[in-house]
Amino acid sequence: MAGTKAQRKKRQVITFIILMLLWEVGSESIQYSVLEETESGTFVANLTKDLGLRTGELAARGARVVFKGNRQHLQLDPQTYDLLLNEKLDREELCGPTEPCVLPFQVLLKNPVQFVQGELQLRDVNDHAPEFLEQEILLKISESSHPGAAFPLKIAHDLDVGSNTVQNYKISTNTYFHLFTRNHSDGRKYPELVLDKALDREEQPELRLTLTALDGGSPPRTGTSQVLIIVLDINDNAPEFAQLVYEVQVSENSPVGSLVIAVSARDLDAGTYGELSYSFFQSLNQAIQVFEINTVTGEIRLKKMLDFEEIQSYRMEIEASDGGGLSGKCTVAIEVMDVNDNAPELIMSLLISEIPENTPDTVVAIFGISDPDSGDNGKMMCFIQDHLPFLLKLTVENFYTLITEGALDRERQAEYNITITVTDTGTPKLKTQRNITVRVSDVNDNAPVFTKTSYTFFIRENNSPAVHIGSVSATDADAGANAQVTYSLLPPQDPQLPLASLVSINADNGHLFALRALDFEALQAFEFLVGATDRGVPALSSQALVRVQVLDANDNSPFVLYPLQNGSAPCTELVPRAAEPGYLVSKVVAVDGDSGQNAWLSYQLLKATEPGLFGVWAHNGEVRTARLLSERDAAKQRLLLLVKDNGEPPRSASVTLHVLLVDGFSQPYLPLPEAAADAAQADPLTVYLVIALASVSSLFLFSVLAFIAVRLCRRSRASWVGGCSVPEGHLPGHLVDVSGTGTLSQSYQYEVCLSGGAGASEFKFLKPIVSNFLSDEAGRDSQENPNFRCNFGFN
Repeated sequence: MAGTKAQRKKRQVITFIILMLLWEVGSESIQYSVLEETESGTFVANLTKDLGLRTGELAARGARVVFKGNRQHLQLDPQTYDLLLNEKLDREELCGPTEPCVLPFQVLLKNPVQFVQGELQLRDVNDHAPEFLEQEILLKISESSHPGAAFPLKIAHDLDVGSNTVQNYKISTNTYFHLFTRNHSDGRKYPELVLDKALDREEQPELRLTLTALDGGSPPRTGTSQVLIIVLDINDNAPEFAQLVYEVQVSENSPVGSLVIAVSARDLDAGTYGELSYSFFQSLNQAIQVFEINTVTGEIRLKKMLDFEEIQSYRMEIEASDGGGLSGKCTVAIEVMDVNDNAPELIMSLLISEIPENTPDTVVAIFGISDPDSGDNGKMMCFIQDHLPFLLKLTVENFYTLITEGALDRERQAEYNITITVTDTGTPKLKTQRNITVRVSDVNDNAPVFTKTSYTFFIRENNSPAVHIGSVSATDADAGANAQVTYSLLPPQDPQLPLASLVSINADNGHLFALRALDFEALQAFEFLVGATDRGVPALSSQALVRVQVLDANDNSPFVLYPLQNGSAPCTELVPRAAEPGYLVSKVVAVDGDSGQNAWLSYQLLKATEPGLFGVWAHNGEVRTARLLSERDAAKQRLLLLVKDNGEPPRSASVTLHVLLVDGFSQPYLPLPEAAADAAQADPLTVYLVIALASVSSLFLFSVLAFIAVRLCRRSRASWVGGCSVPEGHLPGHLVDVSGTGTLSQSYQYEVCLSGGAGASEFKFLKPIVSNFLSDEAGRDSQENPNFRCNFGFN
């Protein structure tokens, strides 16, 4: 739910920013006027109609009214968006004597951004009555004054302007004076008493009149002051100032008590008529509060700090009076010189603290700047730090827009601290800084990246199910849900690989587990792809190659291929008694289903009928004679061999090899019954005597038979290769290995048969065969010799 709200908020911000990019500055201005002191909430204008907008468009575009400074004089009705007064306005407080009183403002519209310049004019109402600074005005008039002489009076001040200020003066009814109102060049009206008839001090030494000031309001407001006229003796010289107008410039940072200017007047009279006294005459209350004058020396000094931003100039009337009641007047014009004593002001109208990455030209802030100083002191420059991907654009006068310069990358920098600096060009320069923090929100623009492009893990076969194989890891440079990585197994490239039954992966942390026990002999290694997918929208993914190498365990015993150990008749190897030491008797051939050192086989002779007669080579399994054979060696030899691998722990298999010692391959030798063998061994001398007698008796017969056999052998050589008899002794060269290794160069089958009842042996034939015809030849020979008892084959 929180993620949905965050996405909705992000979409709103993006929509707002995009619409603000289409901003345009309005070229029109709107002007309104209201009476001062109007109650708060009073209707001012139908802003929708005046701007030519549709109903509800102001609300849709988020209209705002912005005034200079922190005061908000107008407001928008939240329902109708009519322009209303936000507070009761006092024209005299806001504008003072300035006429007309205009308050500039801007209407800020969004979607797109539009500025509409506006002016609110405050019309004066007659809410102030004229007021004299003194409740009593003292006039000293010489009795020698002639009728028609005019005597200026102090004016009344009215804070209102225009027709609501002082428009006329009246004097109470009397017989000596009438009142004349004079219009001054500055627009103000000055009252003057005009003498109608000569005064007589002896008759009336003083007069008291009432001066009334009237403004032009309806009804008019009035203010009064008493005029005390003292009739003096004759004083024929009035004081005269050296200048009628004094002009001076004063810096606003001048300290209190500093001399502004000294005015000087002289009087030609002597005595008390020549003693002068200086005072303010026609001066505003503001001037009297700021300046003071020395009545004796005429020095004007500051009694309060000046402020150029409040009042730029002062104009005062200075009067010099002598002891005889005569006076002279001059004007002092004081111009306040601006000093750079105000730092620029920065008012933020719009600030977006979080913006999405990859969105160029995004509006971040809209703000206005101002400086109450004047001239160079009021000229401003606005800038931000260098090397930031943001730009400041001047939209309207003293209004700036802060936008992004190109697209931002959150992965490069997720947050920017921007310092907006506004400085003036005065001396010394003053500046104002505003720090804002802009956070870059994440967009799913980075796919997960594995720490390696390929992983290789090793696991020993016969493992337990659910054993941990290894872990893959991927990181995502994004943040939040965009950086949450989920791991999965991708479909294997080999459709024959049952990956789902071999391994599994933890989707949260990338741990790989074996689902079942692996068999090295069935599967030595396999490869598959692992995917890493983030949870962004749209989701991004990447993949890595994982190779699992199954390590061999010594779980297979050696298997003997030759000689066969299948429980049938044992295989017997024939060895001539004339064999030399090292003669190859046979070779044990074995294999091991394991690999590496677990499949390194070694051979060992465990047991033999004649110890020391045979030996086995440990590394190739060749069984060879260890010495020369003798007549004493038993014809039947039984060897027990051990085949052992090099695993840990080692595994082994045993094989039995039967060896038959024969005098020559031309005589038939078959294993005799166990009883006959035992009898021969029990009385060997008798056997030798029989053999000797038989040999002498049949020598002649044997020679004849041998001659006949040779003749027959030559005749039938083409048809019967093996039919000739071979004398005893060494075998022909093509049958026995003469290279010294004892290995037969060809494959031969020897059929030695013994007839059924006589016990006499007969050597039938000796010939090479092809293995494909073994079964056929064996069947055919069996049919030819039905009386034979057995058939042996040797390789």
